Amino acid sequence: MCFAIPVRCVSSGSVDITAPLNFWAGKRRTSQEKRDKENVYEPATGRVLCQLEPCGAVEVNQAVEAAKSAFGHWSKLSGMERARIMIEAAHIIESRREEIAEMEVVNNGKSITEARLDVDSARLCIEYYAGMACTLAGQHVQLPGGSFAYTRREPLGVCVGIGAWNYPFQIAAWKSAPALACGNSMVFKPSPVTPVTAVLLAELYTQAGAPEGLFNVVQGSQETGSLLCHHPDVAKVSFTGSVPTGKKFVLLMLRCDFSIDRYSSMTLTQIMEMNAVKGALMANFLSQGQVCSNATRVFVQRDILPEFMEEVVRRTQAIEIGDPLLESTRMGALVSQPHLERVLSFVDQAKKEGATVLCGGEPFIPSDPKLRGGYYMTPCVLGNCTDEMTCVKEEIFGPVMSVLSFESEEEVLRRANDTSLGLAAGVFTSDVRRAHRVVEHLKAGSCFINNYNITPVEVPFGGFKMSGIGRENGQVTIEYYSQLKTVFVEMGDVDSLF
Repeated sequence: MCFAIPVRCVSSGSVDITAPLNFWAGKRRTSQEKRDKENVYEPATGRVLCQLEPCGAVEVNQAVEAAKSAFGHWSKLSGMERARIMIEAAHIIESRREEIAEMEVVNNGKSITEARLDVDSARLCIEYYAGMACTLAGQHVQLPGGSFAYTRREPLGVCVGIGAWNYPFQIAAWKSAPALACGNSMVFKPSPVTPVTAVLLAELYTQAGAPEGLFNVVQGSQETGSLLCHHPDVAKVSFTGSVPTGKKFVLLMLRCDFSIDRYSSMTLTQIMEMNAVKGALMANFLSQGQVCSNATRVFVQRDILPEFMEEVVRRTQAIEIGDPLLESTRMGALVSQPHLERVLSFVDQAKKEGATVLCGGEPFIPSDPKLRGGYYMTPCVLGNCTDEMTCVKEEIFGPVMSVLSFESEEEVLRRANDTSLGLAAGVFTSDVRRAHRVVEHLKAGSCFINNYNITPVEVPFGGFKMSGIGRENGQVTIEYYSQLKTVFVEMGDVDSLF
């Protein structure tokens, strides 16, 4: 069950947060077994938002059974029939955009401006894959003697999606949309830190006409995730989260694809200083720095370093921190108190290792008394960083920018690629030939030229090396949620050797 949230949090009042957060077979469900409930907090205030009821083996099995039942019907629909329901779900999301965005703010702490964009991304993703559902087709191959072969792209079955806490609603849509378009059903487990809005998506799919059990939500932590991954009726797992957790999934099963939260790098070369500053800010401070593709390392060519540092510090100090529901706020609260403490510890460690704090890196207490228990900090810029420092080598996942200088293109490419990770990287330069040359040699799955942290749903997103297997979004994702069957048709006599 959940407690009523403060009136200040939601304007529409139509989100029922007092209802259970588990959802399968078309309705919200409560656990049949006695389990300790877990508190869920509102990051902006530090107050208890609701209580999460984790699912055990019985509940996970019920959710998977509901998904199996729905799959039988859904997989037999035409692409156009599936698309019609998905488009209706997108329309409902559009009509409830503000309500969903506000609840995302309440449960996650990011600014309302960013939350609206996340809801838009979720809607656009569902619309995009609704269009793709009508285009799924195979190939016809003519063989000698009038015989032929053809291929069929078929759904996998019950898919599991495991989401992260930085983009709760968006990730639920990014995983479910291609799965449903291909004819699969899904059981989704959100992060226990941000469990609320995935249930809204489940209700929206049902309202749009999806069969009961098509998209189900089970709550819980590692135990619940393990139960899902080991379930014999699950055909695929799509996971977004940290590298250590991702490694456990790979060891558990070979059918898992995951886009892992790992650090990236940005190379700023010669002119383009102003756009480079804007890009560096977007690459480090979006969603309080809690973005998987954020540029943990910002490499700046030495001859423009002073001007760059002056401008990036000035703009960082001007970022308005506070109530994430206010239009003027550009940086809300971090997702939890333990995470805030972790991020601040990276700043302390950086100072011990010789980095210079040029601005920020301290706890922040808003003037509004209602927000004084929230999880805020001032965005931080670190100078005098070296490749060996902890703040450079590890992912902070918070509003901390580590700036390093370089002399030559060859040098910065070697240093940027000197990592076992490679989700995203970017280059800012006015030299188009240099930009393409550098991007060609960057060992990262998602690269940006003269921009950063943009994720249109039409374009695949994912990493190299330890930063993930598979892709989210784009046409290629269809291949990860379907399987190819080849059929040979003989039109003549069998040419037998026996």
